[in-house]
Amino acid sequence: MTTMMAHALAPAGCGHHAPHLLHPIVRKLAAFGPLGADEEAVLAGLGTGAQRVEGRQDLLAEGAAPESAVLIVEGVACRYRHRPSGARQITGYLLPGDLCDPDLVHLGRMNHSVGTIGPCRVARVPHEVLSDLTARHAGIARALRLAKLAEEETTREWMMNVGCRSAIERVAHLLCELHERLGTVGWATRSGYDFPLTQQDIADTAGLSNVHVNRVLRQLRLMRLVEVGGRRVDILDLAGLRRVAEFQDGYLRPAAE
Repeated sequence: MTTMMAHALAPAGCGHHAPHLLHPIVRKLAAFGPLGADEEAVLAGLGTGAQRVEGRQDLLAEGAAPESAVLIVEGVACRYRHRPSGARQITGYLLPGDLCDPDLVHLGRMNHSVGTIGPCRVARVPHEVLSDLTARHAGIARALRLAKLAEEETTREWMMNVGCRSAIERVAHLLCELHERLGTVGWATRSGYDFPLTQQDIADTAGLSNVHVNRVLRQLRLMRLVEVGGRRVDILDLAGLRRVAEFQDGYLRPAAE
């Protein structure tokens, strides 16, 4: 890994925490409720043997019957589908700490693909390992359930985006959501985050054309809210960006029953 790539993948503020707390899946699931030290250690161990995957590569292909879940340790991946015409719709982003489709064993075959956006490190976690882990650790089982509920809430929020928000609100909302999620696992600061998004990726997420996304990003820059480019999102006015997006982050952390 080059020095530049290591810097791009390094979590923000990592020098002040114990090593096991740095693992993104520990950070993510701890946001849903307390975890015991043994549970944190078990979760951190899931990333053992993670391998580097280059950008724009499939991790799971539509129609496949995967035997393992995919844990994103570093980098960014996405869920997506292609139309016969070749048009793509991104339906979700997978960030460090995200465990992709641990329940797929119950569904049979995938009805979408999962691919990397930029270079990633990913670990494959067999379903039997996950089943044993959740059976033995109630805190982990609960946190994974709440994480799944958050994913479902996020899907509904994205439907709101495409269905009734303006172009600038859609893009601003996406940038706010990514900032919040990356911040939870230590990969963003208040001033921004590294993210290998292209304008086409944003277009395929927000249901806009590439040209329209270009205009929106220029407008957000002129409003001195955010600058996107060079694999970086620099937030100039977080409060202002959240106002434009009407962003409220409660859906990312559903309350326990």
